[in-house]
Amino acid sequence: MTLSPSARYLLRFLALAYVAVLVVVPVGLILLRTFSPGIGAFFASVGTPAAISALNLSLLVVAIVVPLNVLFGVPTALVLARNRFRGKSALQAIIDLPFAVSPVVVGVALILLWGSAGLLGFVENNLGFKIIFGFPGIVLASIFVTVPFVIREVEPVLYEIGTDQEEAAATLGSTWWQTFWRITLPSIRWGLTYGIVLTIARTLGEFGAVIMVSSNLPGISQTLTLLVADRYNRGTDESVYGAYALSTLLMAVAVVVLVVQVILDRRRTKAAQ
Repeated sequence: MTLSPSARYLLRFLALAYVAVLVVVPVGLILLRTFSPGIGAFFASVGTPAAISALNLSLLVVAIVVPLNVLFGVPTALVLARNRFRGKSALQAIIDLPFAVSPVVVGVALILLWGSAGLLGFVENNLGFKIIFGFPGIVLASIFVTVPFVIREVEPVLYEIGTDQEEAAATLGSTWWQTFWRITLPSIRWGLTYGIVLTIARTLGEFGAVIMVSSNLPGISQTLTLLVADRYNRGTDESVYGAYALSTLLMAVAVVVLVVQVILDRRRTKAAQ
């Protein structure tokens, strides 16, 4: 079906208007509120001890979540791509569960499992290791919501490259580790990097699951997203401006992530050609 020029222009206008209303206008308002007092006020707001502590905590969570997702995600992707077994469809569905379940539900489930009155409450009650309303709970919630990213980015690449090179290496006497390190890992590097970038972005921006399992104490268990909500809910002009400033900081991280994604997409396309 061929559209007339007027119809094409109308569709373009509607698409641009849709994006503007949902994305451009809200982001523009936040930027306007953030920088209207000046650049100095922005840096002063994001440089407070509470903001620095929240940033350090968020980066620490990222530093723990990303290696764990890589450590378990790559072998899981290999199992799914290289093997046929009973229950494979069920495992695929479980991996995609964080995409379908609300993060708040994830937080509630973790409380029911790891809380003092939960199924594994003996860890806190008998061993004295506090998980819920502490830093370990934030890490667990972040891992749960980011589990699919590495697996779902690496698995299609493994299907695409096939097993010919790996089988050839095995026939030449390579061990499984040599085959993985010299053949498999270089072949999946772009997909793995893409999954890591998505994991970082989701971990830094996660709110729903983290708010349920965190005590939200400044300097102890308050991430950047929790600090934004805390400052905004206080209602004072200074605290609300702090929420805008930190939101701008998180948006800057999101823009960096988008740029990295575009670069990775281009390099992955060139590598595939």
